[in-house]
Amino acid sequence: MPKQVAPNLISWASDIEPGTIEQAARAARLPFVEGHVALMPDAHVGMGATVGSVIPTRGAIIPSAVGVDIGCGMIATETDLTAADLPDDLSALMPLVEQLIPAGVGKGHHDPAVDEALGALGTPHTDLTVRQEKTVASQFGTLGSGNHFVEVCLDERDRVWTVLHSGSRGIGNQLATRHIGEAKKLMAQYFITLADPDLAYLVQGTPQFTAYISDMLWSQRYAMESRARMDRVLSQALFGVVGKGERVKTVNCHHNFTQQEKHRGKDVWLTRKGAIKADVGDEGVIPGSMGTRSYIVTGLGNPASYNSCSHGAGRRMSRTQARRELTAASLAEAMGDRTWNADRAGALVDEHPQAYKSIDQVMDDQKDLVAVQHTLRQIFNYKG
Repeated sequence: MPKQVAPNLISWASDIEPGTIEQAARAARLPFVEGHVALMPDAHVGMGATVGSVIPTRGAIIPSAVGVDIGCGMIATETDLTAADLPDDLSALMPLVEQLIPAGVGKGHHDPAVDEALGALGTPHTDLTVRQEKTVASQFGTLGSGNHFVEVCLDERDRVWTVLHSGSRGIGNQLATRHIGEAKKLMAQYFITLADPDLAYLVQGTPQFTAYISDMLWSQRYAMESRARMDRVLSQALFGVVGKGERVKTVNCHHNFTQQEKHRGKDVWLTRKGAIKADVGDEGVIPGSMGTRSYIVTGLGNPASYNSCSHGAGRRMSRTQARRELTAASLAEAMGDRTWNADRAGALVDEHPQAYKSIDQVMDDQKDLVAVQHTLRQIFNYKG
């Protein structure tokens, strides 16, 4: 159950650092925040706004609250396969995934078939350079880096699922960075001092606000469709290795985004930074860390959380701290007999399960936000 941890700040997290509360409280004090800020069970310190925070605003919006990976989110597909249909190991799938779904900083591919999909997205407000347009095309349907991943999982029935985490790639980052910079310039221009410069905001009705909203919504569409494309490619690769298979249902959800919603009788821009929409009946995907469980959930529509829930386990350690304190050997032990990028264990230490909070505790903390449909255990993990 939630508790008030500061003025206008409610938290569902039983495991939370004081610095996280302090950061979220700075956002909650902004005059255009309409109501309280809600902290999800996986909340931790982020850039400007807290990861795992839900922020309702009227008359203004904070670009860094959405963040630089606009539209980042999850997609999961249930298949008609069961564990009995799979080969003894999925090592044959790894090179296919590496080829079909490029991963890593700046990585892309040339696929002429994406043109039609991109055309359906419309165009952002910002005029893109030729180089940016090429990046938009080449990175559509690619994974990215950091904690982005591809997984094959089994649920409690031994039914096979594919799970994928990705966002708007380089172009989303570039557009977000541009608008965060514009917001900071406006703060300086009008001599507005903030407790945290990264909370710089854009006022509704201004050209800068209009430009940001247009670019942000376009980036969200780009991220959603990019995930859908990778999901289809992943299914095809898996079915090719197994020799059969059909898709049953798919859940595709953002967890870094903002949109207009009505809460407590008022129209607000509701920003979810590291949180997913969990209105009554909404389906969502909540991943754990490498080597742990993930969840397919249904929202309960809790008004105190603005119909939201956590987006994952949430980091316990910074990447630097994880690389300093954890080892490749202990990561390999945690991954057990799963098929994964074991040859790159040293580069993946910052994604070690011990660098994250307990996903089981996170799920226990939000029993009033979501109901669990399926619990997934990983058997294949490909990390960006």
